[in-house]
Amino acid sequence: MAKQFFANVKSVLSGDTLVLTSQNNPNAERTFSLAYVSGPHLRREGDEPFAFQSRDSLRALTVGKPVQCTVLYTIPSSGREYGYAQLQDGVKIPDELVKAGWLKVREDAGRKEESEDVLARLETLRGLEAQAKSEGKGLWAGTGGVIDVKNDIASIDFTQWKGKTVDGLVERVLSGDRCLVRLKLSDKSHLQAMTLVAGIRSPATERANASTGQTQAAEEFGNEARQFVEQRLLQRDIKVELVGLSQQGQLIASLIHPRGSIAEFLLAEGLARCNDYHSTMLGSKMAALRAAEKKAQAAKLRLHKSHVAKAAGGGTSDMIVSKVQSADTIFVRTKTGEEKRISLSSVRGPRAGEPSEAPFRDEAKEYLRKKLIGKHVKVSVDGSKPASDDFEARDVATVTEKGKNINLALVQDGYCSVIRHRKDDTDRAPNYDELLAAQEEAKEKKKGMWSGKASKVKAYVDASESVQRAKIQVSTLSRQKKVPGIVDFCKAGSRFTILIPREGIKLTMVLAGVRAPRAPRANGENGEPFGQEALDLANRRCNQRDCEVDIHDIDKVGGFIGDLYINRESFAKALVEEGLAKVHQYSAEKAGNANELLAAEQKAKEGRKGLWHDWDPSQDEIDDEAETAETSVEQVPTDKKAADYREVIVTNIDANGRLKVQEIGKGTSALEIMMNEFKKFHLDSKNSKPLANPPKTGEYVSAKFSADGQWYRARVRSNDRNAKVAEVVYIDYGNSELIPWAELRALDQPQFTVQKLKGQATDAVLSFIQLPTATDYFRDAIDFIAEATDGRNLVASFDFVDSKEGLSYITLFDEKAGGSSTFADSINKDVVANGYAMVPKKLKAWERGSASEEVLKKLREVEAEAKADRRGMWQYGDITED
Repeated sequence: MAKQFFANVKSVLSGDTLVLTSQNNPNAERTFSLAYVSGPHLRREGDEPFAFQSRDSLRALTVGKPVQCTVLYTIPSSGREYGYAQLQDGVKIPDELVKAGWLKVREDAGRKEESEDVLARLETLRGLEAQAKSEGKGLWAGTGGVIDVKNDIASIDFTQWKGKTVDGLVERVLSGDRCLVRLKLSDKSHLQAMTLVAGIRSPATERANASTGQTQAAEEFGNEARQFVEQRLLQRDIKVELVGLSQQGQLIASLIHPRGSIAEFLLAEGLARCNDYHSTMLGSKMAALRAAEKKAQAAKLRLHKSHVAKAAGGGTSDMIVSKVQSADTIFVRTKTGEEKRISLSSVRGPRAGEPSEAPFRDEAKEYLRKKLIGKHVKVSVDGSKPASDDFEARDVATVTEKGKNINLALVQDGYCSVIRHRKDDTDRAPNYDELLAAQEEAKEKKKGMWSGKASKVKAYVDASESVQRAKIQVSTLSRQKKVPGIVDFCKAGSRFTILIPREGIKLTMVLAGVRAPRAPRANGENGEPFGQEALDLANRRCNQRDCEVDIHDIDKVGGFIGDLYINRESFAKALVEEGLAKVHQYSAEKAGNANELLAAEQKAKEGRKGLWHDWDPSQDEIDDEAETAETSVEQVPTDKKAADYREVIVTNIDANGRLKVQEIGKGTSALEIMMNEFKKFHLDSKNSKPLANPPKTGEYVSAKFSADGQWYRARVRSNDRNAKVAEVVYIDYGNSELIPWAELRALDQPQFTVQKLKGQATDAVLSFIQLPTATDYFRDAIDFIAEATDGRNLVASFDFVDSKEGLSYITLFDEKAGGSSTFADSINKDVVANGYAMVPKKLKAWERGSASEEVLKKLREVEAEAKADRRGMWQYGDITED
C-alpha cells in the first residue's frame, strides 16, 4: 500500500519538485518529486524554455499551503521520494499542472508498471496532456517561453530604476535582512540580485567559512530572524521598492508583503535594529521603522531584552546662550543664573584632525555665534553623556530659536556633520533621520565643509602685541566712530579682547574713565573685592557679542583705551551703575564721558550697590576736607635743592622694571623730523645694502622693526652667530627684539648718527620704592605702573641722576606741575599705597638726606595702610617680618 503523509510546502524547485516541511517541526525538510511527469528546469547558466512559468504555476498553487502526499516509489541511491499530492481544496498535483500544460508525462512512465491503479492514473495524466497539447497550453504553446535572466545588478542602468517599485519573488533567504530576490523587470527580462532589506540590520545566521571550512555560529536570534522571513516571504509574490546600492554594490530595497513591509514586522518582533546608513535612502519612510523599533524596545523583545528605557527628560526649558565654545557646543544660562554646558544632539562640528574639515572650524563657530549668542532659546535634553578620560559629563540637546531647529540648520548649511551613533545609543536627536537627509543634501549642494574648497580662515593681527604696533593702529581707529567689532574674550570687568573684522586686527581694550577691581586668577587668588562680580557681568553682557568701540588712546603696554558699546549702550556706564567700577576722574574727563559716568556712580552709591554697599554720604564730605588739608601740608617742599621737573613720556617698561622715558621738548621734536627723513632714506632701493660684516656687540645699526616693517635706530646688544640673529635695543624707544642680520643696515650716515642726535630713550626707576621680588606680585606691580602712566604726557621730578650707571631716579606725577607738585599726587606713592611696592629698608646715600625725610615718612604711612588692608603683596601678612 502507498505511503501517505501530511506536510507544508516551503518552496518549489521546479514544476515537478517540492520542498516540504514537517507540520510539527518546521526545521525538518524533505524533497518530494511528482511521479511520472517532468518539467523544464531553472539553471544558472540559462533556464530551459518555460522553466520559470512551469515552476511559477506550481509555486502559486502550493507554497505556504498544507498538502497530503502519497509516495509511489523511492529512488534507493538518492532517497528521493516520488508520488502525487493533494491540496485541502481537493486539487490534485500534478494533474492540475499537466492539464494547464506546464508538465509533460514522461514517455517511459509505466512501462514496467503492473499496478492497475497506477496504470489508470497514467491514463488520466496522458488524457490531460493530450487535451493541453490540442489547446496549445503552457509548454505546448511552442514559442515565447524564454526569459532573459541576469544575475548582476551592474548589468542594468540602476539610475533608471532607482525609486521605482517592481514585482518580485524571493528566491532564497540568507538572513533576516538579506535575500536573493528575482526582479520582474518585464515579461521577458528578470534580474536576480542579492538584496539588503532597507532600513534594518538583523543578527547574522550560521554560515560556513569557504576559506577555512569552519562553521561560524549564528548570532543570537539570527536563525530565528531568517525563519521569520522565510515563513512569510520565501517564494511569495512581493513588491520591491528599489532605494539604492550599498558601498559593495549590493541592491538595497524595501520588500513589501501584501500585509506590509517585512522590515517593520522584524523590528516590531525585536528581530532587527534600524540601520542608520539607510535612513537617507528611505527618507520619511524611516519614521515607521523607528516607531516599530521603539515598540519592541518598550516591550524588551528579543534583541532588546536588556534595553534600558531612557529616563523621562525635563521637557523643554527656556534658556539664554551665554557662550559658543564650538560649532557643536554652547553654554546656556538658566532662569536661576546657573550656567550649563550643552552639546548639540547628533551633530559634530568640523574636526581639527580632518584636513578637509579643520579649515572650517572658525567659520562654523562664527556661524553659530551669530545665530545664538545672547538669544533666548528652547533646550530639549535628549540624553546625557557620562564623564570619561577625555570628556566631562554633559547633556546633549536639541536647541531651537524662534521655532527654528539650530541642530538642523548647522547640518543644512554644511557646518556640522551627523554623528553615526552606536546601535544601542538612544541619546540622539528625535529628528535624526531628518538630520541625515539634510547632510546628504548639503553634500550634493557642496555647502560649507562639503564644498571641497578650503575656507579662507580669517587671520587677526594682534595690534596690542607691542606699543609700536598699537601706535600705528591707534591713529586709524581714533579717527573712526563706533567701529564695529566682536568681544572675543573678557579679561576683567573693564579689560577685553576685541576683534575688528574690517581691519583684520584684534586688540586689548581698556574702558576709558573707569577702574574696575582686579578679577582673581583661575585659582581664585589675587582678586580684589567685587573683581569676580565685575568679570561675571562683563561675561554676561559682553562676551562674544557684536559691539561698537570708540578708541581714544593707547596705554604703555599696547592696550587701547576707549568706550565699548553693546546694543548701543555704554558698558562702562552699566559697570559703574552696578557698583562694580569707580570713575577715574582725570581719564573720564579726557574721554569726554565724565558727566555720564559720575551720574551712574552716584546712582550706584545711593543704591548701595557693589563697591558702595557700605557707602556713607557723610564720609564723602570728610574725605573732601581731608584731601584739602593733606594738599596744604604737602605744599611744603620736600627738598631744599632746586627741583628738576621735566615733561616725559614712558615709552617702555623693561622686564626688570626699569622705565624707558623720553623727555618732551627739543629732543623729541628733532626725533620726529629725523624719523621722517629716516623713513624716506630707507624707501630708496639704493640704500638697501645689507651689512658688509656680521654686526658687533655695541654697534649702532638701522633695524627693521617686526611690528610695522619700518626702520629705526638701534644698538646691538648680543649676537647669535649660528642663527645669524642679533638682539637689538631701539635707542629712541627703549624696547628690544631679536632681528635677523638680513634686516639690519649700517648706521653710518652723518645725518642719522648719535652724534647728530643722541638716543632719546633713557633709563629710569621710581624713587624711594622697591618693587617686590615674587614673580606674581612683580608682574602685578609692572601692570599697575603701566596702567597708571596710561599713555599720557607726565611730569617727572628727577630726584637723582647716577651718571656712572646712566640711571635716573624719578618721581612721576599724573599732571604737568612745576615746583608746586606734591608727593601726594605721585605715581610712586600710589604704587606703595596699593601694595605693589615697599619702602626699602636699606636706603641709598642720596635717599638718606634730610630733604627726603618728609617723603619717606609719607611713604611709610601709606605702606602701613596697605599692610593693614592686606593689599597687593601684603595679602597674606607682612612679608618683611622674620
